[in-house]
Amino acid sequence: MNFKVAIVGRPNVGKSTLFNRLVGQKLALVDDTPGVTRDRRPGEARLFDLRFTIIDTAGLEEAAADTLPGRMRAQTEAAIDEADLSLFLIDAKAGLTPADATLAELLRRRGKPVVLVANKAEARGSDAGFYDAFTLGLGEPCPISAEHGQGMNDLREAIIEAIGEDRAFPKEEPAEEALTDVMLTREEAENPEEAAPYDDSKPLRVAIVGRPNAGKSTLINRYLGEERLLTGPEAGITRDSISVEWEWRGRPIKLFDTAGMRRKARVVEKLEKLSVSDALRAIRFAECVVIVFDATIPFEKQDLQIVDLVLREGRAAVIAFNKWDMIEDRQQVLADLREKTERLLPQARGIRAVPISGERGTGLDKLMQAGA
Repeated sequence: MNFKVAIVGRPNVGKSTLFNRLVGQKLALVDDTPGVTRDRRPGEARLFDLRFTIIDTAGLEEAAADTLPGRMRAQTEAAIDEADLSLFLIDAKAGLTPADATLAELLRRRGKPVVLVANKAEARGSDAGFYDAFTLGLGEPCPISAEHGQGMNDLREAIIEAIGEDRAFPKEEPAEEALTDVMLTREEAENPEEAAPYDDSKPLRVAIVGRPNAGKSTLINRYLGEERLLTGPEAGITRDSISVEWEWRGRPIKLFDTAGMRRKARVVEKLEKLSVSDALRAIRFAECVVIVFDATIPFEKQDLQIVDLVLREGRAAVIAFNKWDMIEDRQQVLADLREKTERLLPQARGIRAVPISGERGTGLDKLMQAGA
């Protein structure tokens, strides 16, 4: 049985950089801005002959539970509980901080194996941070450079020692290699004609797209029946595309949550450009795309542009009028929405549109029937 490893640490210590190196692809967005990762992201890691599931997590910060950093912390703690082993990253170049000590105490209370990893150990002046790491009481730190790939053999040995030989190398080999967190690699995205032919035994790939704060992550959480993805009143919480496995009426489904897509003129920050690029790639290789409209403010210019983009990519599309629980005169509003759909989206004639409430869970089965 494959074991799970969570990468944890305070913001900006290199967790996503290490995640990308271990999975062998640039799946997680990486930027100098602290707090890029918000949801927990799984992937299949290869470290020489070692195979395991790796989980990237948000940087751990002290914050009230009802704040965005507090909800991010809850996602990280869920990953620690789910994993068999934690890789606790510190920044050897910057040295220890009180946040490192707090996280070390949290990991000790969990009672699970921990490998202390001193990242950025190649940097000048990192020796002091490396030796300070001994004071955390989690054993000898493993010095690495996630960016340059240094120290990976030492990291392999540390993981095997922590998890045990029997668990690291199970006698029974898995029947087939586990799926990664993306539908296709970035190389395949650049050469779609070289993509593998459709296989109906694999999960149906469904991308959930829309403007920021339309309720995409809430919708997926409702389908899964758990708070798997980070949600909240703040716009733009989701930053990179996260996939989750699900089953509907016996059919395997792979749902892709994507970052909210604003008008191009408003997208100025590098990080948001990366997020939108990730969402566009999810659309390009989905088999079905659910375009989430906010029913209280539908048919914004960006809504129309997203629908047009999806149709130009040739994807099967369904419109979900979300937040239907906030609508009072539903019959009148529904008739109005249908009239506007035909008038404003003539290129989408015949497209299915379903009123739903991701918050209340109404209309979700009809939405899946329309898309499947």
